[in-house]
Parts: sequence; C-alpha cells; structure tokens
Amino acid sequence: MMVDKRHPGPSGSAASSAAVPLFAFEPPVGTPYGLEVSTVEDFFAHHDDWPWNPPRPGRATFHYLIAVTEGELLHDVDHVTRTVAPGQWLWVRPGHAQCWHPPGAARGPFILFEPDVLRPDLARLLAPLTAHEAPAVLTPHPDDTAWLRQTALQLLDEHRALGRRPLDIHHALRRSLLESLLLRLANSPGIAPIGAATAHAGRADWYGRFLDALELHFRELHHAADYAELLGCSVRTLSRAARHATGKGVRELIDERRLLEARRLLGVARWDARSVAVHLGFSDPANFGRFFRDRTGLTPAAFAAGEAG
Repeated sequence: MMVDKRHPGPSGSAASSAAVPLFAFEPPVGTPYGLEVSTVEDFFAHHDDWPWNPPRPGRATFHYLIAVTEGELLHDVDHVTRTVAPGQWLWVRPGHAQCWHPPGAARGPFILFEPDVLRPDLARLLAPLTAHEAPAVLTPHPDDTAWLRQTALQLLDEHRALGRRPLDIHHALRRSLLESLLLRLANSPGIAPIGAATAHAGRADWYGRFLDALELHFRELHHAADYAELLGCSVRTLSRAARHATGKGVRELIDERRLLEARRLLGVARWDARSVAVHLGFSDPANFGRFFRDRTGLTPAAFAAGEAG
C-alpha cells in the first residue's frame, strides 16, 4: 500500500537517522489507477508491523481519507494529535507530517488516492478542500453525513468488485464515486464554498499558482516580489489573490510555510537548528532562532526538546 522512501538528512546521507520517511503510493498488485479503498480495521490487520509498532512519523505523497463510523481514531497531523469521532473524517494531504496511533475500536472506510486521480477541472473546483492548509478533521454538514457514509461504502464495494465488469468501467465508477464524495465533503464547515472560489476564478488561479510555486521554492524565495516575478504578475495582483483566498498577505503565507517546515524538521526529523537554518535559506542560525521564537514563543532547541519528550 505504501513504500518507504527517504529524503537525505542534513549530512546528505539517505541512511542518516535524521531522514524523514516518505511513503509513496504502492497499492496491491492489480489495483488500477492510483486509487485504493479499504477499511481501518483491514488496513491494520494487514499491516500489523508498520508504521505504528512502534509509532513512527513520516509523510505521504498521496491523500488518505478516513471516515470514522465507530469508535474513536487518534492520528497526529503536523505535530498535533487529532481526535476523530464517529461521523467525522480525517484527511491527511500530501506532505503533511503524520504519525499513526493504534486504531483501538475505530472502524470505517479508508480511501487512498494520488492527486492526479482527479480530473483537472474537478481538481481546480476542489482546491479549497484538497489544499495543504485545509482542516485535517472534517465534520460534514448534518444533511450530508448519512449520504457520505453510504457513498464511501459504495466506493468500497465497487473497489472490491474488480473483475466484475470491464476495467475501464470499473475505474470510471470508482472515480465517479470518489469525486461525488469529495464534492459533498466540500460542503463541510471550514471549507471555502466552491461557488465562492469559482466566482473569482482569476484570483483563485493566481493564488493556486502561487501555492504551487511556494511549495517548490519556499526554501530560497522569501519575498512577495520573488513570486510575482516568477509567476509573471504584479505584487498587487498576487497580494489581492492571497488576501481574497486566505485573508493573509503573501509574506505571511511564505513565513507560515517556512515555519511549518522548520517544525517538521526539528520535531519529526530531529534536525539541529543550524541545519534547518541552512536548509530554509536563513543567513545565519541566529536569524532563524529569532524567526522561530517570534512565531512560536520557543527557541528551536526548546521546541525540539518538547517534541522529543
């Protein structure tokens, strides 16, 4: 289901103890087209030695989505332990630092999919839901709860029906059910309305392009002007798009992304502050220390010690 790939640590060695495990999508042989559906209970039964025994943090290159129908699920997403109750959904997006807990009595459908499973037009429509900063725990609108659960079970049934009908029909049905489910999940509180996103398509497009560029260049580009030049727009246009989408300025979003990476590297990967400072493009560790302390109230060393504890 997943394959452990490792990023080089500060020493450049892939075998370094500081390396962050990166789990790539690797479904069972015969599973078509970047989408796998299981249940929490089956997943743990088939993977009793990974990666929760003992729990180990890592990141995935794909989305995974869990609908809790019974019990209570605990899961760490970006250093915060989330509690997912029946009727709620856990969504871990590509790149999130995450760590499993034993499932206990938790039950429910478990959906894993690669980003390119979604058709491009629908992916743009669902951008507020699939965005890196969207909520990790979703509480659907009460009118949608039963429908979402039933659709997830239908998706599970169709996934298990491989061989019952032609492969292209089988995959089209699975993708259609997934897309329907995600469109309904996008109605959850805390997600920007789809209509609002499409009503300002120009601004949303600039913001989406900015997020893509930020994910690629946040280590070396740290100013709004850098991204405006890269994208071929004015700083004003980019700032308006960011403000409309998030209520935040471009520089604030850049700093938040750098801070998130710093927390991941200090906590999950156990990098030292000097290595993190170099990795994130700070001129010296002291500047990084001030940046981190101003935004968290902790020095990098204190934060790392707390995470280790």
